[in-house]
Amino acid sequence: MAFYKKQFNEEHGVWYPQAVVVGKPVETKQVADRLAKISTVSRADVLAVLAELPGVLADYMAQGKSVRLDGLGTFRYTLDTEGVEQEQDFDVQAQVKAIRVSFTPQREGGTTRGSSATRALVPSGIEWLPYDGPAAAEDGTGEDGGGGTGSMG
Repeated sequence: MAFYKKQFNEEHGVWYPQAVVVGKPVETKQVADRLAKISTVSRADVLAVLAELPGVLADYMAQGKSVRLDGLGTFRYTLDTEGVEQEQDFDVQAQVKAIRVSFTPQREGGTTRGSSATRALVPSGIEWLPYDGPAAAEDGTGEDGGGGTGSMG
């Protein structure tokens, strides 16, 4: 189940639901334990692969490639830059303020006109419950891990 809270947008004068992240993030070891339980590899093997994944992704993206992981999505570099008015002032090193990683979840389903597609990381039938504060945390910490983002669309 997932949680939401009511959020008021003063600019548009409307209420909308906003996803809420509850509790602490799930850590790599917990993910490794779960993957080990549903596969034929040990927790240590899973951790070894997960530990190397960021470096491998960074290496491919530094080569100008995007990286698509089946069932997950695509990673690529994007730039936060400042523009210059004159072409002779163009200096990529000076203009790049930040390098970010863009992640696009994989699509599943129809890709033809009139059909619908969903993101692989968004299962159908998510049960959304109102967030009533820290008591709703299932991890027992009673901590609110912050909010998600709402959408006006």
